Amino acid sequence: MNMVEALETTNHAVGASWFFRDELCHRDAIIERADVIVICHAKYSVDFAQLVARAHARGRRVLFDIDDLVFDSRYVHLILNHLGNATVDADLDYWFADLGRYGALLRLCDGAILTNEYLAERVRDFCDLPTAIVPNFMNRSQLDHSARILDSKRSAGFARDGRIHVGYFSGSATHRRDFAVMADALSGLMAVDPRIVLRIVGFLEIDERFACFGDRVEVFPMQNILDLQRLIGQVEINVVPLQDNAFTNCKSELKVFEAAAVGTISIASPTFTLRGAIRDGETGYIAPAHQWQQTLTRAIDRLDDYPAMAMAAAAAALAHYVPEVQGPAVIRALFGDWVEDPTS
Repeated sequence: MNMVEALETTNHAVGASWFFRDELCHRDAIIERADVIVICHAKYSVDFAQLVARAHARGRRVLFDIDDLVFDSRYVHLILNHLGNATVDADLDYWFADLGRYGALLRLCDGAILTNEYLAERVRDFCDLPTAIVPNFMNRSQLDHSARILDSKRSAGFARDGRIHVGYFSGSATHRRDFAVMADALSGLMAVDPRIVLRIVGFLEIDERFACFGDRVEVFPMQNILDLQRLIGQVEINVVPLQDNAFTNCKSELKVFEAAAVGTISIASPTFTLRGAIRDGETGYIAPAHQWQQTLTRAIDRLDDYPAMAMAAAAAALAHYVPEVQGPAVIRALFGDWVEDPTS
């Protein structure tokens, strides 16, 4: 949906739509009407293989779009380490098969669309396909909803209730070891500063270190994209801790710019995209693994600067992660001259 919105905003001569896997029975009609077909984050199947083959037979370009390092089985050990279950045979069977199917379908395509250059380099190393970069960005519904939240906070002068709300918006259940990067630092600060409230949204299992804080730990289930923006907007500080490895360096800066759009600042690990999405001390904070307590303390001590920093973060996000700005990147990815060397 985001890509289609960006195309409609950028070039009204380009028509676009999206289809689901269950609609592959209509593949011939789709191919007949398309100049370019993009397969998004899908695994190899007979139906997808036939889609690619028939598209190629009609001279259509087929591209593969993915935003995660889940196509190269050489990195299974990192994913399993990330999940904390690297010795379970059933998990090994699942993940080697899962990545193998992503990789098999990727190899059938003519090129790949990735969210950052680090991930693009992993694709070129895996199968030597040409690549294009289109960062993740927000759609119009997210932007409009976020603007209302930000305007409300600004109209209220970024009024606070005396507490310090720290949010961890994990989403899936795969981030336990990421959270552990800063768990000791945060629990230590909560023990000495009763103002700090931790908000967790998603499937993260609560660490025993936080059990003693009672109702100062708020837990919410998975949210839709609009309700998630509301919950993010209610905290002052969004934390994005990540381990430092090839798998996490491929991840996008989505958690930072979604928070910025609702006037919430982020403290993030210095991975490939996150360190480029934050101007340390101006639009948020960068926290190396051994400096989370120091950085959290720095952010808390500077909460008087929170309104100005939040507005600076919002301005930076809205200048880059929107359909109007990323539309040209989508056009280039679909129709540009593809080259093996992205710097040439």
